[in-house]
Amino acid sequence: MLIMRDIDQAAVDAAENTDFNEIIAAMGAYNESIVNAGVFSDAAGLSDPSEGTVVDFSDDDPVATDGPYGELRELFNGFWIVDVSSQEEAVQWAKRAPLDSGSQIEVRRINGPEDFPQDNDRMQKE
Repeated sequence: MLIMRDIDQAAVDAAENTDFNEIIAAMGAYNESIVNAGVFSDAAGLSDPSEGTVVDFSDDDPVATDGPYGELRELFNGFWIVDVSSQEEAVQWAKRAPLDSGSQIEVRRINGPEDFPQDNDRMQKE
């Protein structure tokens, strides 16, 4: 999973000052390259953090708080799921993303059933 983040206000400002059609065209071309390479699984962009809600489990009863929330570097804006053979290949796709200074992509592997052997053993017995 490639998780997209803006880590400072300069990245947010740059996006706000860029023509929306340019952003969509650049992201569309990037997405098309992932699809054409045969590694695309899923992707989505997220709404503005001010539209979100955080459910905090610090107390016995979870508390929901409307956004905006968290520090800028804690928020993520969207993701791509790519089906690749290695973390190195995922990193290469992340480096191609049309993002500006002040943005980051975190590359993480999504767990599969093989990562939970006790669940596999239980499922095989049922």
